[in-house]
Amino acid sequence: MSARRRYLALAVICAAELLVVLDNTVVNVALPSMGLQLRSSISGLQWVVDAYTLTFAGLLLAFGHLGDRYGRRKVMAAGLAGIAVMSIGGAVAADLGQVVAARAAMGVCAAAVFPATLALIINIFSDAKERALAIAAWTAMAGVAIAIGPTAGGFLLEHFSWHSVFWINVPVAGAVLVAALFLVPESKASHVGKYDPLGIALSLVGITVIVWAIIEAPHQGWLSTVTVAAYVIGIASLATFVWWELRTESPVLDMALFRIRRFSLPALAIAIGYFSMFGFLFMITQYFQGVMELSPLQFGIHSLPFAVSIAVGAPLATIIAQRIGTTAVIVFGLAVMSVGMFIAGQVEVETPYLGPVLVSMVLMGLGLAIVQGPATESIMSSVSLDEAGAGSAVNDTTREVGGTLGVAVLGSIVASIYTAKVGPKIDAIPDSIMEPYQKAFARETVVSVIEIVKAPTNPLVAAQKADLVYSMKAASLEGFQLASYVTVGSALLCALAVAVFLPWKKP
Repeated sequence: MSARRRYLALAVICAAELLVVLDNTVVNVALPSMGLQLRSSISGLQWVVDAYTLTFAGLLLAFGHLGDRYGRRKVMAAGLAGIAVMSIGGAVAADLGQVVAARAAMGVCAAAVFPATLALIINIFSDAKERALAIAAWTAMAGVAIAIGPTAGGFLLEHFSWHSVFWINVPVAGAVLVAALFLVPESKASHVGKYDPLGIALSLVGITVIVWAIIEAPHQGWLSTVTVAAYVIGIASLATFVWWELRTESPVLDMALFRIRRFSLPALAIAIGYFSMFGFLFMITQYFQGVMELSPLQFGIHSLPFAVSIAVGAPLATIIAQRIGTTAVIVFGLAVMSVGMFIAGQVEVETPYLGPVLVSMVLMGLGLAIVQGPATESIMSSVSLDEAGAGSAVNDTTREVGGTLGVAVLGSIVASIYTAKVGPKIDAIPDSIMEPYQKAFARETVVSVIEIVKAPTNPLVAAQKADLVYSMKAASLEGFQLASYVTVGSALLCALAVAVFLPWKKP
């Protein structure tokens, strides 16, 4: 296969990856418009996002195995076609339930696409240096897609309705599908054993239930009966999955891979990296929209330095790791993320954008890129070509679960402090000035500041309103500070584990 054909295939694969990751983020900025038109509660809107995450994370391992078995391009093509069809369903949805159902179905289709992208790269690029650069491009694209989601969504909402975040997928998915069929070579495992439906079912139940528990814990309570029961069911299912996979002749996932430190420790680093990044993006979204009072498009533009940092950092980190080894680069990347998150935690209401805010974004983007590229390359170099799909699925699942946990845990910390600080002030406002539903929204998120500021105000209560708005902004940033310390601690502990247990010599 010629170099030109290989890199054309890489471009198509990265485009497929971009579509999947954008779908995971671009809808966020459309939630306020969607909620207003569909008359949805906050929890209902959260499920527009979480329905995609739930099915996506739960089915990554299953589709990674199916791609190894039946053909990665074939499975990816089916997923792309499904995204186009289900996006039409979301665009024409008449109520919130239909939107959530469409998003869940899109998550299923995305799970078919994502593991195949990395597995195809591993099979197309046989040279170690070329493969490392291709993985770096894949890594950079994933990070950039996450960061530019708000910009893309903001642009669409500036010119069209919320339906546009679904309609845009249809021509893009169709174009990528056609290009994939012509430019991406098929690959699958050369030797496959018996089908393992029990393993697939156990992995699906275990991962899905645990991710559901993480998503719902802030609402149900972290130690509520429902949450604890979900964790017990999820952990029991995964424990049974591990037991079964160690005994069956043809496992959907070779558990021996986790005994390989160059596989398991980089997977942990990626999980912590995405825990930090998704938590950071969750907080910076509220900061830009609630504290700085930016429009969705302005928010997206202000977040672009984060995307640029990832795009620049990922290829450089992978090249450096080829020369000095993976361990040093991952440890350094986790340290950079820690510094970025610590600086973000020091931001106050009066802090200018051109200063700590911008610096923290650049450092977080660079840190994630430095960790993700070499860690992904280490994971995929530890698996055989026959297991490329399964290895890719493990890499993707750790990212998704880490990110979901980051939003849930850090979001819960921020919400707890914010509500405790702001709640009494909001309760003291008469219902004649602020209606009950407005109070409920204001208790949940600092983003409600935008509506409060826009609302007409009696001059007699203008000072009280200004004091409330400032208190809401300050309370949210106080929550951000504690959440940032949790992230810093997690990243540093992971860096210590990698430094101690991951070999420093190049393989």
